[in-house]
Amino acid sequence: MPTFGGVTGRVYYKAWHVPTDYDAMFLLLVVAGNETTRSALTLGIEALARHPEQWRRLRGGADLDMATEEILRWTTPLHHFRRTATRDAVLRGRPIRAGDKVVVWYTSANRDEDVFADPYRFDLARNPNPQISFGLGGPHRCLGEHLARLEIKVVLAELLGQVRRLELAGSPRRIRSNFTNGLKSLPVRAEPGL
Repeated sequence: MPTFGGVTGRVYYKAWHVPTDYDAMFLLLVVAGNETTRSALTLGIEALARHPEQWRRLRGGADLDMATEEILRWTTPLHHFRRTATRDAVLRGRPIRAGDKVVVWYTSANRDEDVFADPYRFDLARNPNPQISFGLGGPHRCLGEHLARLEIKVVLAELLGQVRRLELAGSPRRIRSNFTNGLKSLPVRAEPGL
């Protein structure tokens, strides 16, 4: 089994002998981290422009790690993923059999009233914040989660050092997708200054 170096560690790929699977794995690594992080950042900037009190909170010294987690929860760059149950289970009274196809709705889970207090409020100080935008763990957990978090924190830190105020300068245009949560365009006015 070949080993490939990567940002988050070593990637072991079992189906390396099938060229299409091998190619698909690298395509996923390149595209997934690019698209989802870009979506989290643009949707996060939109949220900060729509919630100026949160931008002021961030400028006032709110924790960047907590702000990053809330941006990931609020934006949820991927709406869902389909999985195959590996064993029989019961979820909220409904039986799931091994082999059944199930869909994990990240967007719904990140707004779950049983998990989050006031889940429809954008709150950069939310704690705890067990958002699942990167998945739930195991072999399907996002390989690029650490890089994505770092990129979001770096962009926030740069904005804080250069932008006094954010506001929408027009209507954002959403992409048409039931899988990816993203924007085609985000007109924003940024007032420079510290």
